[in-house]
Amino acid sequence: MAGFLSSRLLRVAALALCATSTAALARDVVVHAGHLIDGVSAKPRDKVSILIHDDRITAVQDGFVTPAGAEVVDLSSATVLPGLIDMHDHITGQYTGKNPIAERFTTNNLDTAYESVAYVKRTLDAGFTSVRDVGGDTDVVVALKRAIKSGEISGPRLWVSGYPLGPSGGHGDPRNGIRTDLDLHSENKVVDGPEAAVRIVREMHRDGVDLIKIMPSGGVLSIGDDPNVTLMSDAEIKAIVDTAHNLGMRVAAHAHGQNAIVRASALGVDSIEHGSFGDAEAYKVMKEHGTWLVPTLLVADTVVKVAKAHPESLPPSSAKKALEVGPITLRNLGAAYKAGVKIAFGTDQGMAPHGTNGKEFALMVAAGMPPMETIRAATVNAAELLGAKADVGSVQAGRYADIIAVSGDPLSDVTELERVRFVMKGGDVVKPWSAAAQ
Repeated sequence: MAGFLSSRLLRVAALALCATSTAALARDVVVHAGHLIDGVSAKPRDKVSILIHDDRITAVQDGFVTPAGAEVVDLSSATVLPGLIDMHDHITGQYTGKNPIAERFTTNNLDTAYESVAYVKRTLDAGFTSVRDVGGDTDVVVALKRAIKSGEISGPRLWVSGYPLGPSGGHGDPRNGIRTDLDLHSENKVVDGPEAAVRIVREMHRDGVDLIKIMPSGGVLSIGDDPNVTLMSDAEIKAIVDTAHNLGMRVAAHAHGQNAIVRASALGVDSIEHGSFGDAEAYKVMKEHGTWLVPTLLVADTVVKVAKAHPESLPPSSAKKALEVGPITLRNLGAAYKAGVKIAFGTDQGMAPHGTNGKEFALMVAAGMPPMETIRAATVNAAELLGAKADVGSVQAGRYADIIAVSGDPLSDVTELERVRFVMKGGDVVKPWSAAAQ
């Protein structure tokens, strides 16, 4: 009997200790925002309190209020926004200026994994609390996502596609431009035929990806293919879209050429990445099918500069393609916006240094989008394309407490978003407020 009572007392004590520990972990925070661009309202709000319990926002109230026991984060002199979302990133790679062919044969996935730890931290510190990675080694990027989610390393929330799928000889084929007798492990990276497409999508879902990226057109930084040419068949695209959607995954389509944009949109992809040669017909089809455009102006601007200054640092044929495609990509966003195409923010980071994602905003404004619309593209619009509006993309009750702040007004000077002074992710301050330039 004594042993039974002792055992019962130990269980009660353990439960009490767990309850005490849970209570100790519970945390209330209030952010006093001088100006708030919440991601949903047409205009900023002044003097607002954002109430947070643990990792979620519980309320947004007018005026500066301080609930009893709440920790105060004073951003009363700042402009506060939702954490930003980059919908087209390559978070595990970065342009180094070195010979790209040599790098392919002198680095491996372990190098990539270690380097990525720094890349994700820089991206988070730049105010991007969520990122959709659309092209990296599947094992590396899925493991990186898990490490961030578990708190092992600091970085944005990740949605990952793993290795992008395209046809033999297309954009993404690892054997492009390489000796034909070399084995570059193209299995599950090249899709030829709808049956292969179905199998590979199922296997990638099993391996932990969140979405699928396809390559229906040629690309700029690949060797020997033409950005204007459609390289995937309708049967291949439809097989991928149907399989991915059935498994609850969205599909992003790398498409420069007009024909690839039209066909991929009509076949049900969720987003067109780049969309360089879009025209009135393409925008009409995209609107009819609810297809998003992720324009990636930063990579277009960066690769044009590199092609002019250091063409030898790009793969063969890429400099010429960059000089042809880049200016068109930069110019056409304005036409897509005026046509009413849905637009989500994406940089195609990997060419420009990680952490400079905010430079995309000024390029979007220069192309014809109002500053508020560029901010919506990087917040509520991006969250909708992710399928995560209930969690990220706005400062509202129920969302994660992903919050950033800048010292000036990004609606009058959008480059303020290149100088993020404060970052909170899930209620945790990962970059304390600093009014000084960094």
